[in-house]
Amino acid sequence: MSGTSERLLSLLSLLQARRDWPGPVLAERLEVSPRTVRRDVDRLRELGYPIAAFKGPDGGYRLEAGADLPPLLFDDEQAVALAVALRLATVSGAGVSEAAGRALATVRQVMPSRLRHRIDALEVTAVGSPVDADPQVLMALAEAVRARETVRFDYGTDHDRPPRRAQPHHLVSRHGRWYLLAWDTDKNDWRTFRADRMSLRTPGGPRFTRREIPGGDPATFVTGLFRGSREGDPQWPCQGSVVLNIDASTLAPHIGDGTLEPLGPGTCRLTLGSWSWAGLAASIARFDADFEVEGPPELLAAVDALGRRFGAASAGGRES
Repeated sequence: MSGTSERLLSLLSLLQARRDWPGPVLAERLEVSPRTVRRDVDRLRELGYPIAAFKGPDGGYRLEAGADLPPLLFDDEQAVALAVALRLATVSGAGVSEAAGRALATVRQVMPSRLRHRIDALEVTAVGSPVDADPQVLMALAEAVRARETVRFDYGTDHDRPPRRAQPHHLVSRHGRWYLLAWDTDKNDWRTFRADRMSLRTPGGPRFTRREIPGGDPATFVTGLFRGSREGDPQWPCQGSVVLNIDASTLAPHIGDGTLEPLGPGTCRLTLGSWSWAGLAASIARFDADFEVEGPPELLAAVDALGRRFGAASAGGRES
């Protein structure tokens, strides 16, 4: 090692990388004697790093959490990752944009110029308007998830009703909003609650035994809930296929998560999903092109019903 300072930084980086380090392993990694490792650990302790020694066949060291936050050491990749995370936090809807911006400025200030240039090149723009949730509410919900404690809360602006009760399972960020995925003990079913509409009551409710989320993956399950599936199936409950008289390239920017297949000049096949057959028929009609329903029969029936409804509305307009 070229010097004590460089060796101390390397030692600190190793201690931050994993929980326990046997002394001989640290000495081998740093290419020094175990006695030098002991002296360097003492130097780091004097700088405020809470390093505990543990007993064992070889003995070793552990960097513990302390009452104060000493200087942290990041390699280049960690520093960039931290800066990217802070940049994203400013548009996350978690209500910490100002604090994240100040933290990013602090991190950037101590970065070498080669890293500052990489961070400055990253511009993050939120499409839509994120809805900020109270960070204190998010932290309280996260703690309730961890502790498996029932939460009591008012929801929305109606504070005259008895508080809602739910067993929290996961916090989910979706399209600029934060949601709590929970088992609603009053409805006896899974529900999602917008965190920005929740006013927590204290004290909370009792502890609970965690239920298994259908399918096991909260992100997939929540996607299914928002698509109308009470079982959390991520597939749309109503899916159909049509052939439209329009170029695929014209349609492509507007189909969302649909599947598009060019069939030739001015014609394409579109497979699309929706929460209802009527909704799917209306979604297809918005493309302003002639089309033929390939299936299923439920979609054809919905198109017929929508046509009659539009016809009746048009006739009523002419009569007036």
